Amino acid sequence: MTNAAGAHMRAELTSQPETWARAAGMRAEQALLPASGARIAVVGCGTSWFMAQSYAALREAAGHGETDAFTASEFPYGRGYDAIVALTRSGTTTEVLELTERVKGRTPVVAVLGDDTSPLVDLADTVIALPFADEQSVVQTRFATTALALFRASLGEDLDAAIADAQAVLDGQASDDPALTDAEQYSFLGMGWTFGLAHEAGLKMRESSQSWTESYSSMEYRHGPIAIAAPGRITWQFGAAPEGLQAQVEATGACFVQHPIDPMAELVRVHRVALDRAVGKGLDPDQPRNLTRSVILDD
Repeated sequence: MTNAAGAHMRAELTSQPETWARAAGMRAEQALLPASGARIAVVGCGTSWFMAQSYAALREAAGHGETDAFTASEFPYGRGYDAIVALTRSGTTTEVLELTERVKGRTPVVAVLGDDTSPLVDLADTVIALPFADEQSVVQTRFATTALALFRASLGEDLDAAIADAQAVLDGQASDDPALTDAEQYSFLGMGWTFGLAHEAGLKMRESSQSWTESYSSMEYRHGPIAIAAPGRITWQFGAAPEGLQAQVEATGACFVQHPIDPMAELVRVHRVALDRAVGKGLDPDQPRNLTRSVILDD
C-alpha cells in the first residue's frame, strides 16, 4: 500500500464546499427540474438512491408535490407520474438505462448526472450535467452531495450555512478522534430527509473501510436495533434526535454522536472518518473490494 491510497477520495471529498456552492448557483439548471405541483418519482441505484430519498422527503415536505423515491430496479411501472428524475453519476448504470428506455414517450425523464458523454444523455428528455462534481474514486462523495445541493437550492433553500459547516468540518480534526475512527460498529440514524443521509453514511463507511455498519430511522432504532449498542460501538445521529434517545444509547455504554450542524456537512465528517479508517487498515477506498465505478450488467 502506498501513501497515495485514497488520494482521489480525499481530493474529492475536500472539494465539496466548492462544488456545493457551484450547484447552488445553477439557477437555469434547477429550473429544468419538475415544477412545483408535479407528481414525480426520483430514481437511482446505491448512493444515488439514498440521495433520491433525501430529495423526495425535502420536496414533498416543502409542499412541492407528491414525490416518491425508488431504486431503479424496483420502479413501479403501473403508477402514473408527471416526470421521473434519474440520478446517476456515470450515466451508464444498467437499471437506470433500462428504466429510461422503458418509459420513453410516456413519462419524461430528467437525468442528473456527472458524465455528460454517457449513454443516458441521448435517452433522457432533459439533462442536468454536473461534470465538475464527477469523480475518479469508486467511492462516491462529492457527486452525491453536490446533486443534493442542487436539489435543495431548487427548493429555495439557502446553502450558505451548510457550505460553511462543511468547510469547518474539513478544517478541523474531526476524523482524528479515536472514538470515531476506532469503533467496532457504527449505527447511523436520521429522520425525514436525513434518513437517506443515514443510509448513505452506512454505505460509505462500509464500502470504504469494510466496517460493520447499519442504518435506521431514528424513531425505529429503539424498536429492536438498539440491541446492538454496546461499549466500543457508535450510534451516530444526523440532525435532531428524538427525545430521550441519547440517554438510552449512552446507558448501553455505546458512544452517541451528534453535532449541531447541517446534516449534509455531517456526512462530510463521515467521509473523512471513513477515509482515515480505511487508510489506517491498509485499504485503498479509491478501489474498494468487489466494487466498480458503475454497475453494468451483461445482457
